[in-house]
Amino acid sequence: MSTIVLLTMTGLGLGALYFLVASGLSLIFGLMDVLNFAHGALLSIGAYGTWWAASGRLPGAGPGGWGFALAVLFGTAVGTLAAVVLELAVVRPLYTRPREQVLATVGVGLAVPALLSGVWGSDARTFPGPEALSGTFALLGADVPVNRLVLVAAAVVVLVALRLFLGRTRHGLVVRAGVEDRAMVTALGIDVRKAFTLVFAIGGCAAALGGALGGLYFGSVDPRQGTSLLIFAFVVVVTGGMGSVTGAAVAAVVIGLVQQFANYYTAAGLGDLAVVVLLAALLLVRPRGLTGRLA
Repeated sequence: MSTIVLLTMTGLGLGALYFLVASGLSLIFGLMDVLNFAHGALLSIGAYGTWWAASGRLPGAGPGGWGFALAVLFGTAVGTLAAVVLELAVVRPLYTRPREQVLATVGVGLAVPALLSGVWGSDARTFPGPEALSGTFALLGADVPVNRLVLVAAAVVVLVALRLFLGRTRHGLVVRAGVEDRAMVTALGIDVRKAFTLVFAIGGCAAALGGALGGLYFGSVDPRQGTSLLIFAFVVVVTGGMGSVTGAAVAAVVIGLVQQFANYYTAAGLGDLAVVVLLAALLLVRPRGLTGRLA
């Protein structure tokens, strides 16, 4: 029983991390029709920004207490700023040229890990998390790492915030209207470009937060971390239904649990294969994903 509880909580923590990455990816594609292959780079920027700040290089930040919260805030802010620069400098000029758009974001996605390797080396760096989040708590006989709860709580907050943004705010309504009929919204005197930049910033913020908190899950950061997580983020987005944030949340939980249980009860590494088989089976039965969106 304790093993099942531990695997479940670990799978939920991994699923929460996948959702933080996939939510921004799904939001950007669903509202802007942009496949951002540089999204993993934003996660890596957030992870390294947090690591840099928590290592004591930012005044007031550190590995414990409010200092760590400040480090996470700094890393998330840096990743968000990078997302805005990416949209303004790379994506915006290519909105009507999707092929070049894909090539450009792939190039950025390859360049950022290389830049991080050049500055801090290619070896993994130990993540300086607070002692309060490095311990465990007892749950039904299992010793569950506290940081799993932090990831789950962050994912829930992001999900609720995105739902409120899309359904209850003026900017969310403007973005949705701009996707349906950009010319009409522009004729009403609304600058759709600013709204699209806001969407990119929100998506980048979620990815950077995933990188900032992902260091707690893995215990380290490395330049290729964002690239590897991006692969599973795409699987989550396709499984949940392209453009559906709620579908991405459900798919992230399912994929995280399947991966953890398969890795434990079968040979190591077969969890990744199980996720791919699950995706293939789902698309054969339901090509539009869990929520009915076109996959």
